Parts: sequence; structure tokens; C-alpha cells
Amino acid sequence: MSATPTQVKAPEESLDAEVGVLAKALGHPARVRIMRLLLARDSCFCGQIVEQMPLAQATVSQHLKVLKDAELIQGQIDGPRTCYCANREALTRLSDLLDAVLADAVDLEDDGRGCR
Repeated sequence: MSATPTQVKAPEESLDAEVGVLAKALGHPARVRIMRLLLARDSCFCGQIVEQMPLAQATVSQHLKVLKDAELIQGQIDGPRTCYCANREALTRLSDLLDAVLADAVDLEDDGRGCR
């Protein structure tokens, strides 16, 4: 039995995958709100975020985990609490990726049936 060769992803596929991960992490209004809160200050404890959200602490913690797993935020344990901050480098990367998506957009032939 012969081994199948490993497929190499095109650069666009890697970019698409990266955009997909980051966009999915920001795909909930509560996570966008959390990002806004964290961008407005240098750092924030989970309890401070919960005070600003109409959600239970456990729900906010789940949203923070999604953002942290996508590396859009960073968390640092400070005693019994975790202090969070926005990862501005990751947000800059997301902005650059979206710029690349727009720059690489494929023009579709206009057949008169598409959106304008």
C-alpha cells in the first residue's frame, strides 16, 4: 500500500482558514461587545466585564474562552481573578487579512443576474 502525498494548501486557503477562525470568534454580538470593552481600557477583570453585560457570569466566561482560544484576547491570572486585555497584534492581523481578502477578490463575470 503506497502513501498518499500530502496536499499543500494554496496561500489563499491558509488565509481563508485564518480569517474563518477569527471571524467565527467575533461572530456573536456579545463577543464583539467584550472586544469593545477591552479595547477601551488596558485590562479588565472578568467581573468588570460581567457588570457591563446583560449576561450571566458563566456565559461571559464562555465568550471570553472563545476569544482567548482565537488569541484575540489574552488573560493573566491575578490571584483568584483573571485579568483580560485585547490582543491588538491579533486585531491588526485580522485587519490585514481582511484587506488581503478584499485585494484578492475574484471578479465574477457579470451576467446581469448578480447583485450590484
